[in-house]
Amino acid sequence: MAIECKETGVYLKNGEILPAGTAGLPAPDEAREGTIAYQILRAHDKSADPKKMQIKFDALMSHDITYVGIIQTARASGMTRFPIPYALTNCHNSLCAVGGTINEDDHVFGLSAAKKYGGIYVPVNQSVIHQYAREEMAGCGKMILGSDSHTRYGAVGCMGVGEGGPELVKQLLENTYDIDAPEVVLVYLTGKPQHGVGPHDVAIALCGAVFSQGFVANRVLEFAGPGIQSLSADFRLGIDVMTTETACLSSIWETDETIENFYKVHGRPDAYKHLKPKGIAYYDRMVAIDLSEIEPMIALPFHPSIAFPIRELLRDPYPILKKVEDEGNEKFGGQVEMRLTDKLIDGKIHIDQGIIAGCAGGLFENLCEAAAILQGQSTGCGYFALNVYPASVPVSMAVTKNGVAAELLAAGAVMKTAFCGPCFGAGDVPAHNGLSIRHTTRNFPNREGSKPGQGQIASVALMDARSIAATARNGGVLTSAADIDYAPPKLDYVYDGEIYKKRCYYGFGKAEPTAELKLGPNIADWPKMYPLEENLLCRLAAVIRDPVTTTDELIPSGETSSYRSNPLKLSEFALSRRVPEYVGRSKQCRALEESRRAGRLSEELLDIMKRVSETPEETLRATSFGSAIFANRPGDGSAREQAASCQKVLGGCANIAAGYATKRYRSNCINWGIVPFTLPEGAPFPYEEGDWIFVPHIREAIQLGREQVDAFVVREKGGVEKIALEVKGLTENEKRIILEGCLMNYYASLRMEQ
Repeated sequence: MAIECKETGVYLKNGEILPAGTAGLPAPDEAREGTIAYQILRAHDKSADPKKMQIKFDALMSHDITYVGIIQTARASGMTRFPIPYALTNCHNSLCAVGGTINEDDHVFGLSAAKKYGGIYVPVNQSVIHQYAREEMAGCGKMILGSDSHTRYGAVGCMGVGEGGPELVKQLLENTYDIDAPEVVLVYLTGKPQHGVGPHDVAIALCGAVFSQGFVANRVLEFAGPGIQSLSADFRLGIDVMTTETACLSSIWETDETIENFYKVHGRPDAYKHLKPKGIAYYDRMVAIDLSEIEPMIALPFHPSIAFPIRELLRDPYPILKKVEDEGNEKFGGQVEMRLTDKLIDGKIHIDQGIIAGCAGGLFENLCEAAAILQGQSTGCGYFALNVYPASVPVSMAVTKNGVAAELLAAGAVMKTAFCGPCFGAGDVPAHNGLSIRHTTRNFPNREGSKPGQGQIASVALMDARSIAATARNGGVLTSAADIDYAPPKLDYVYDGEIYKKRCYYGFGKAEPTAELKLGPNIADWPKMYPLEENLLCRLAAVIRDPVTTTDELIPSGETSSYRSNPLKLSEFALSRRVPEYVGRSKQCRALEESRRAGRLSEELLDIMKRVSETPEETLRATSFGSAIFANRPGDGSAREQAASCQKVLGGCANIAAGYATKRYRSNCINWGIVPFTLPEGAPFPYEEGDWIFVPHIREAIQLGREQVDAFVVREKGGVEKIALEVKGLTENEKRIILEGCLMNYYASLRMEQ
């Protein structure tokens, strides 16, 4: 078996795996401190309570979809300078003016903020965010917080955490990242990858093994074992960045001479430290991976965990493709017809597009090996096209100088600049019912940019660059790299960081307080938000019963990129691909709340209050009102805060869920003053859009830390039912943020107290 998951704890004693309960070993809580993860976490933990961590990071990373909102929030909260290195990259918003903000306005704002507050500014197309962090920011034993979910640098000894923008705001205001002390999962690697197997194959297999059951959710993955020695730095980085798709909190790896050489090559030898578990270390769970058993893989739409060996798919493709097709059409609810089985012609699967890009695919070794597979070959003159995006200008320079770029171009590939667009729908959107194979990070529904509401659908399957190149060599017929006879090249990476020195702005420690922020006409401040009142009344504006709801469904990624700096305009896209009626319903709730705050109590709200209160008018005056969303497990995927802030801007006041898919989305909700209700375990939720939920004395409950509250559901079709809701695990700061209405209000209240 290539991957085996062990749910019970294990000890690692001088490299030997021992089961929990082995005589003579220290208790788990004591021995967990011996993990690499806890060695790093404790060095950054400012809390006196070992169970409640308060983390200060060494550096921050943001890109141009998130940094405008973060800086706007931070300056509204009292920030005067960047207290730690903060790099602003420009790899998500392309240079365009489609519908909203001219994206270059965001970039000019970013440079002016770097000058004013003392930041690092990486111009457009120089590097994707995570490649720049690896090349210039990471260091062994360090911690970096990024406003992008794929903030993962564990392979080079640096713990990266991806969170929503408000968590970066807290760091900019010199506060802490507060988490319960996490469990640690040992990922134990043995063996050596076979011919044709790349990092994405290992990553897809890992996602397939652990995601659906939440095996590593919100835990730290710690990679160890003899198999690491067989992996290059790029191979490790390619696996590591995909740990985000397992829903883990962060990742860290043992380091060795390979990583020492990585830092030497990048001109930062002092950033290296040898990291390994202490003599005895305890892990709460274990994932054992035999690298020699991993095959070339494919992750079918619509998640990286829908994993199959390419060999298995090709052996009997129709039932597998038909199942994905049927599930997709059920998800889209008749808006559009997905035709995945049409790709099966004469027993072969025909692909329309191949993409090798970004923080996962655009690495030096991936491009070199793809070029070796395509050497002297042709991608053909049919419908299939291959596009390649090196992850940074230094990578692009290296493959230009060593001839790899020439080989790719000669075969028919198109070389492009460092850009994250193909990963989130702002570049290379396939044709209607097109199937794209991509070495990128995600293949969520419509993340590639298709618009089912307008009758257009496309699909993405994730594959490694090697098998994408093999497919390209075969004219677009799906092919495993294991079936191609080629010699993997042995090319040394020559890193030339001079282009960064010539183009990037390095302002950390050199803030210019008198410098003017350059605000484009469509860069807007956040609207006013209000504290939570004594009671809460919300109306269900969306009820989503899918097992998991992604952040891409909560706020689409691609077509909204030019609206990211205008909260009001961006909010118009909330749930537009999943529940198009949500925005209108939420606006109606917002209008009623605005009237209530102005002293005009609507008959509609009073009628509801008459059914749950003996003093309806008095109660309504002390009741916050807004819209709410129910979803089983919302928030899988991106860290971007807009998934929550758009709800708030539209008047959202609460989410109700069986559980939250990720900590980062739940944190985003809290930081925007959205009460993150959950249901008691196993409790049904038979309610529908249009039903009302009244939660009396919610402010008092949150203040006092009561984790279960009684609520009343007023059914749209008649009847009142009592239900229980939970608000579990709030920290003292999180309680106050919710009570104040949002993070900005919280900081404003702190300033008033000083």
